[in-house]
Amino acid sequence: MSLGSQIAWDDTILPFQLDEADVRGRVVRLDGTLDQVLEQHDYPPAIEALVAEAALLTALIGQTIKLRWKLSLQVRGDGPARLIATDYYAPANPGDPGRIRAYASFDEERLDPNGPAFEQIGQGYFALLIDQGAGTTPYSGLTPVAGQSLSDCAQTYFAQSEQLPTRFILSFQETDETWRAGGVMLQHMPKASPFAKSDGGSGEGGLLSAEDILPRESDRENWSRANILLDTVQPDEMIGPTVQPTEMLVRLFHEEKPRVFEPQPVEFGCTCSAERVVESLSIYSAKDIAHMTTEDGIVTADCQFCGAHYEFDPSVLGKDADGSV
Repeated sequence: MSLGSQIAWDDTILPFQLDEADVRGRVVRLDGTLDQVLEQHDYPPAIEALVAEAALLTALIGQTIKLRWKLSLQVRGDGPARLIATDYYAPANPGDPGRIRAYASFDEERLDPNGPAFEQIGQGYFALLIDQGAGTTPYSGLTPVAGQSLSDCAQTYFAQSEQLPTRFILSFQETDETWRAGGVMLQHMPKASPFAKSDGGSGEGGLLSAEDILPRESDRENWSRANILLDTVQPDEMIGPTVQPTEMLVRLFHEEKPRVFEPQPVEFGCTCSAERVVESLSIYSAKDIAHMTTEDGIVTADCQFCGAHYEFDPSVLGKDADGSV
């Protein structure tokens, strides 16, 4: 695919590789998708910022992994921002868009709505969960919340859990009630035999960092040069719309010979349904269902991701609904 190709870049993930640096990466733009994610809720600014950053990370990471179904990112903390949860659903067929959804749970009384977003999380953990669908065992990996941003947490996760030096730079803003967001992910190409220090890492709290897992000086130099070049990226280059991702890659990495691959469209999408809600309630007894039943004689459920509202006759819910004991 030519770097000069003229295509619409909103809501896309563009994979690329730096042939002269042994580095791969992704460029993401989430525009209407992020609008739809955030318009499902009336979040205060600090929570909007956390959800926007998490959605960008999820798009970049989800498209990097060869998924057959779903990647989930979860950040849990003891601060007022209790939970940030996102899902990326891989395309069902070639050419189909990937789908993203996200939501947050927070303590409104303790939250500083306009304060530093990352500080609202407190102590906790950053987790990635990979579900490849029926017949497979889900994978989960987690690291402590560390650094100054969710991007720092994601970088620590890849260094610690995957032993892959990884870097994220993200930008997002709301203008005239419309969100524009974008970012770049760099990742050193995986080696056949990853190397890491056995006596702990040089990162925060003894966690591994890129320097700990790149044994060869040439790898360290390539990685350092790619990161120095990435540091020159401007926010308007990442979020567009006037600068194309291909133009940005040429400006940043022309000496590293960037090579791009087929872009992946992405959109907001939720998998909730009445059938899934009934299935999730099938673990409860008739007594439990009775406690959930309203004065009007119905059981209600709301999707935390998209806000869909469901109402059920309690007689069709629970593990006793079919008459079994």
